[in-house]
Amino acid sequence: MKSSRKENEITLFLQGRVDSSNSAEITEELRSLGAFDKDAEVILDCGELDYISSAGLRVVLSLKRACRGVSMTEVSPEVYDVLEMTGFSEIINARRRFRTVSIAGCEVIGKGANGKVYRIDPETVVKAFSGENSLDEIDAERELARQAFVEGLPTAIPYDVVKIAEGGYGSVFELLNARNLAQLIASGEISAAEAAERSAGLLLQIHGTEARPGSVPDMKAIVLSWAEGLRGHLGVGCSERLEALISGVPDDPHLLHGDYHIKNIMMQGGELVLIDMDKLCCGHPVFEFGAIFNAYKGFPAFDLEGAESYLGIKGADAEILWRRTAECYLGSDDQRLIDELECKAAVIGYTHMMHRRIRKGGLETESGRREAAFCREKLEELVPSLDTLEFLGQRG
Repeated sequence: MKSSRKENEITLFLQGRVDSSNSAEITEELRSLGAFDKDAEVILDCGELDYISSAGLRVVLSLKRACRGVSMTEVSPEVYDVLEMTGFSEIINARRRFRTVSIAGCEVIGKGANGKVYRIDPETVVKAFSGENSLDEIDAERELARQAFVEGLPTAIPYDVVKIAEGGYGSVFELLNARNLAQLIASGEISAAEAAERSAGLLLQIHGTEARPGSVPDMKAIVLSWAEGLRGHLGVGCSERLEALISGVPDDPHLLHGDYHIKNIMMQGGELVLIDMDKLCCGHPVFEFGAIFNAYKGFPAFDLEGAESYLGIKGADAEILWRRTAECYLGSDDQRLIDELECKAAVIGYTHMMHRRIRKGGLETESGRREAAFCREKLEELVPSLDTLEFLGQRG
């Protein structure tokens, strides 16, 4: 049996058939390779396994009882059917064998914190995940997308998981001839104002949808952790005031997309469809507007080419998107209300920008230090002027 070992992690490559004729022999071989050690983490690579009988399953079960953990990877559809039929898939972490797709030369239509979205043909897009735990991230995002869909939100649901030829894994979505709002603005097919009006309506729908208790993360807790990570990087008074402002935001059970901007909103057949659901959460709308502010104003304020490089549109269109989204969401063109929302959203946005830069080791580079200093200056200007992060206006 082929095998490889890295500390306590043992990968064993099963081949052919595992049944009553060879189960005893395989057990002894597994034992000789250390798979039955209590501290072993065993991965059974089933890429060349054609069949497993109940006798073979008993070998795997005895292995599970003896060592720290067992998982099965690259399981063929035929073998996976056996695992499901016997209920074995409920007690063993088993991963199907994935078909492979290439993203070489494919158009990038979206980019998130944990991957990029590619169009691989007119009907299909794939989100390629870049993290080391991409399969876990795919499962988590699929569950969040499913929850949003069940709640009535127009969400693209992945129907397949694939292996990316260039590395990693991805989720596959059917989005026939769909394009995101950024592409439509850049091509002149819709105006920035029209995109803002359409997206604001969908945003109100999201924020009017109540999450089931415990079904999604609480954004307030996440933002508070960002602020706590800035201790020592902001003046003491500013840091304490920032944490107090965030703590004072009322709890809110309504859904937030978490990364709402024109690259994550697709137009399909005249209807808007959400993608990139990995940050779905619940909380007060000010937290959503922090992300919207960064996309349309925060990043471009730090980098004059930010709107073009990040969203693929002109800076003037990004400014229109921000203002018109605020007007439609608030149900008012009152400049005082819009300024109030912008000031409070900016506090959330710059907190995130600064936290992310520090967490990624950005203070070790000149550009990272400049971005952190920019955010610190903005926060130390804005935070002392605020008594609350709540804002007045229309709610979904």
